[in-house]
Amino acid sequence: MPSFPDFFRRWFAGQGRSGLLLALSALWICATGNLAFFSLFAQSYPLQWPHLFDWLTVAVLLFCLLGIFLGLLAWGRATRPVLVVLLLISAVCAAFMDSYGVVLNVEMMRNAANTNLAESADLMNWRFVAQCLVTGVLPAVFVWRWQLPRRGWRAELAGRARLLATLLLLGLPFVFANSGFLASFARNDKAIRIHANPLYPVYAAVKFATEAQGGDDRQPPKKIGEDALVAPEDTARDLLVIVVGETARADHFGLNGYARDTTPELRRANVISLSQVESCGTSTAYSVPCMFSSAGAARYTPKGAKKEENLLDVLVHAGVHVSWLDNNSSSLGVASRVDYQDFRSPDVNPVCDTECRDEGMVGKIQEIVDRHPTGDVVIVLHQMGNHGPAYFKRYPESFERFKPACRDKDLGQCSQAQIINAYDNAIAYTDRFLGKVIEVLRHNDDKFETALFYFSDHGESLGENGIFLHGMPKAIAPAAQTHVPGILWFGSAVNRIDSEKLRAQAALPRSHDNIFHTVLGFLDIESEVYRPEMDILHGALRGSGAGGPGPR
Repeated sequence: MPSFPDFFRRWFAGQGRSGLLLALSALWICATGNLAFFSLFAQSYPLQWPHLFDWLTVAVLLFCLLGIFLGLLAWGRATRPVLVVLLLISAVCAAFMDSYGVVLNVEMMRNAANTNLAESADLMNWRFVAQCLVTGVLPAVFVWRWQLPRRGWRAELAGRARLLATLLLLGLPFVFANSGFLASFARNDKAIRIHANPLYPVYAAVKFATEAQGGDDRQPPKKIGEDALVAPEDTARDLLVIVVGETARADHFGLNGYARDTTPELRRANVISLSQVESCGTSTAYSVPCMFSSAGAARYTPKGAKKEENLLDVLVHAGVHVSWLDNNSSSLGVASRVDYQDFRSPDVNPVCDTECRDEGMVGKIQEIVDRHPTGDVVIVLHQMGNHGPAYFKRYPESFERFKPACRDKDLGQCSQAQIINAYDNAIAYTDRFLGKVIEVLRHNDDKFETALFYFSDHGESLGENGIFLHGMPKAIAPAAQTHVPGILWFGSAVNRIDSEKLRAQAALPRSHDNIFHTVLGFLDIESEVYRPEMDILHGALRGSGAGGPGPR
């Protein structure tokens, strides 16, 4: 009968060089790829005597889970290629989480899938690249050079079974010894657990890919609001511009009490600022389709949005002329059945320097209006707005009001004050853009009842608690990512809305859910999909909306 030490020598020897490589890879990823995970863990469980065993438990279990994960994926001749890929994935995910404090969840995967090359490039910097090289590329080269002897599938299976059993035997005593803490951790600390790298990012990517494969995009979407029509008593023509803002947070709008006057143009225009608007999500890819969906945030899903018509389709059913002008990545499918124009090219956008500006869309408004001598007109402008982290690129250098501004896409190279200066400059540039849109609308007051609706898709973290950018799961996202500005402006011919009454209601809780019904309400569109209680304007109407400039 072999001695106890001899038993273990044979046990580990049976796992071979393959098992050793897997264990080393798991240890490396645990140590270098999970700094964000352990940093967050330290905030809730300080590295002090009462929590030392909790730390040991979590560290050992994370190593064991990573080892099991790698052991289940990397087999035979595929061992080295699979480990190389996972090391690189882990390094890139860690660089994103460490640099920006983001969570790589399903929503972030969806956002990444809809991000263009220029936007992706803004996220890269030398520190990011260096971290990927050190923590990903170098160990990947080491793994690739690691010699693995060929052995039959029975020996491979036996060795892998020993490795997995070893990891289970290592982890289970900690599970039993610290079960109370682990139960509490699993129940209450999701914000920490979703930083486990690459376990959660891989799970999110698989889930996103599964969702993307579900359904048949070739099938026409379910029609809604086919009964929509403009109320017969509304004889005036309406011109509405809906501006979809990008990455603007409400607490950085001067109109909402911010210490800086970042919105002088809007203040002069006497707009109504809805100061308590909650976004549907925390990313463009999620929020923009939700803003135009009839489902509301509680029932909205990206897959469901693809299978059903949206607000723009209802407007078309009612005979409204609809156009979408885009200076962002795309309409995310919202404008796939209406007139669409991309303004990210100098061939189309007349206001381009280092990049094409949102202002370039303004001149197109009048051209669209003049093309339609009858009927209501709705134009959607999708901004580049405050898209980060290169906030300094979102406005012309000559427009820099708040200094010194961060002029580096690597936010780690700037102080928080400099980051905020650059961000506020971009907000002020949006203010000027909206002011110019209002000028065009005023020019049409003699022919239309004109209005501007502005809502940002989501907010932005600017370094508070070490978090940057956006895309956190909404359940744990800070208010900076979900509290967005909402602006309403009405031309002089809009007499049916009591502006003072509406202004008195400006601080009521609102959300993206209100947009669908408020647009229908302003345009006096009757339909079974319209819910007056969700219409922000409904409680401030003076009368029927009849009369006004110009025959319909």
